[in-house]
Amino acid sequence: MENAAFSEPPMMELIEGKVFMMSPRPRPSHNIILSHLTRIFENYLWDKPCIVFSDGVDVYLDEQNHYIPDVMIVCNRDIIKQDAIYGAPDLVVAVLSPTTAKNDRSTKMRHYAAAGVKEYWIISPLSRSIEVYLLHDGTFELDDIYTDYPDWDLARMTDEERAAVKTQIKVSLYDDLYVNVADVFHKL
Repeated sequence: MENAAFSEPPMMELIEGKVFMMSPRPRPSHNIILSHLTRIFENYLWDKPCIVFSDGVDVYLDEQNHYIPDVMIVCNRDIIKQDAIYGAPDLVVAVLSPTTAKNDRSTKMRHYAAAGVKEYWIISPLSRSIEVYLLHDGTFELDDIYTDYPDWDLARMTDEERAAVKTQIKVSLYDDLYVNVADVFHKL
């Protein structure tokens, strides 16, 4: 009997024309974050034109760059085809892992910006942080870094430091879409 886990072809990305094999098994923290973000975005977008996609959907930015974002929001339905997304999503989320961090922070980030992705998030499960980048003149600029601080760390902060902690991310695609940072890391 064939093992179903190995019956599908391995997931791969094309980065600057070179094939990169995707890690076959994400860590549990990776999956928890993806599940939370997908639910948050899906609940908000339910009756709106934009659609959320989670891990496993191919994005063809151009002939040399084919990626599989962890989470993305696509508002232009014309780029959604039967087999993949052909063009730039509006928002892309990368959840870091040891094998993908370098490409997520450099090459892929640069290509997403060049293709016109409006907002790019880099999430670190280890530091419980979310870096939000917004597109300005064809490049991403860091908008802010959001961290889910544990209670013991918050207790050590001064009142002024605690007041400066940002607990919600304003998603640039909509005027009223906010994501609670703690919700992203819930149960981690």
